[in-house]
Amino acid sequence: MDIDVRGPRFGAAVTSVVLAVTLITGSVWLLAWQTFAFALGAAGGVTRSPYGWVFRKAVRPRLGPPAEFEPPEPPRFAQAVGLAFAAVGLIGWTVGPAWLGSAATACALGAAFLNAAFGYCLGCEMYLVVRRVTVRAK
Repeated sequence: MDIDVRGPRFGAAVTSVVLAVTLITGSVWLLAWQTFAFALGAAGGVTRSPYGWVFRKAVRPRLGPPAEFEPPEPPRFAQAVGLAFAAVGLIGWTVGPAWLGSAATACALGAAFLNAAFGYCLGCEMYLVVRRVTVRAK
């Protein structure tokens, strides 16, 4: 079943704030929270992530009906990509080197911001490329 495109954008906006505050404060705990949120989104889809739940329960009822839908697989793949970057960030900030943690977190922030501000999902685009390549390879 397709999902409301506004949900992943809302999640990306919250993620952008969380990752920006993480970079400003250097909070490993905040990055751990975001890693957990990415893991839930990658495992169960964006509707099962904490930000998806907030969107579904608190935000979407206050909006008009969705005008656009998208398949859930690309945003779910994007959550897995975010999880990978956040996990590398956690490793960098906990065992070193710290620059790796900052760089990986900044990359995740950049991708989340692109989705939140412009509706351009890098992970979703990666999903489409991977699908295209794997279909041709068969």
